[in-house]
Amino acid sequence: MATLRDIQRRIRSVQSTQKITRAMKLVAAAKLRRAQERILSARPYASKMAELLSNLVSGAEDAGHPLLEQREGPRRQIVIITADRGLAGAFNSNIIRRANELIRGSSSAEITLVVVGRKARDFFRRRTYTIRRDLVAFWDRLNYTHAKDLADYFMQQFLDHEVDEVVLLYNEFRSVVAQRPVRVQLLPIPHAETGGGEGTPAEQVDYIYEPSPEAILGDLLPRHVRMQVWRALMESAAGEQGARMTAMEAASKNAKDIIGILTIQYNKARQEKITKELLDIVGGAEALKQGAEA
Repeated sequence: MATLRDIQRRIRSVQSTQKITRAMKLVAAAKLRRAQERILSARPYASKMAELLSNLVSGAEDAGHPLLEQREGPRRQIVIITADRGLAGAFNSNIIRRANELIRGSSSAEITLVVVGRKARDFFRRRTYTIRRDLVAFWDRLNYTHAKDLADYFMQQFLDHEVDEVVLLYNEFRSVVAQRPVRVQLLPIPHAETGGGEGTPAEQVDYIYEPSPEAILGDLLPRHVRMQVWRALMESAAGEQGARMTAMEAASKNAKDIIGILTIQYNKARQEKITKELLDIVGGAEALKQGAEA
């Protein structure tokens, strides 16, 4: 049976853990506010660009672009975006599980991976997968250059015919308590995406192209790819902080419940000890009294 000292140690240990989880919740809440502001301001731009490309591509069907080339090749590249740190509930495991399902269910003969975040890198590095590139330890200083470098790398591989398809896997930020794993085909740019984006297809607009459809698409399509990668990184950053905030709040509540249970155990053990000591004193006094009478 645990002694009073053992129970006190456990209470102090849980209290220390509770202080850590509360501090992590506050830090995550502060980071979440900044990340949420960034993604909410970026979404309208990304949606409007998709709508604009919808009209441009449909109105300039003769202006083919290499990034729109639909291929039947077997080489698929999967970009898996996770966090560097854990303690965020199922945030990382959901994406890793989704990636494993995609890999196992893929009909592509050659699959390569680009892993973003230490959790994905550590998981897939211990397995027999080909990792072309990894990017870790950058989330605290996330900026557009990270997305641009990644997007340019994907586009160069696609243009050089090293890969035939690039797929993004990341957590989409829905709310503080909800992050949804999503899969987005990055390259080749799907006609469904450039021809409608989210929601219903945009109304056709008759554009006058200056200087030419080829020049305009040559400038806008790479921007669109970079924006999709930038949005995926920002969605993942906001989702991570929301998941960590929720997980730390639950951990703090569980710690409070455990402290309550341990406090009851401590009080019961203390009462039993006091009762036993009183019985010993009474028994000793009674023995002394009987000895004196004898």
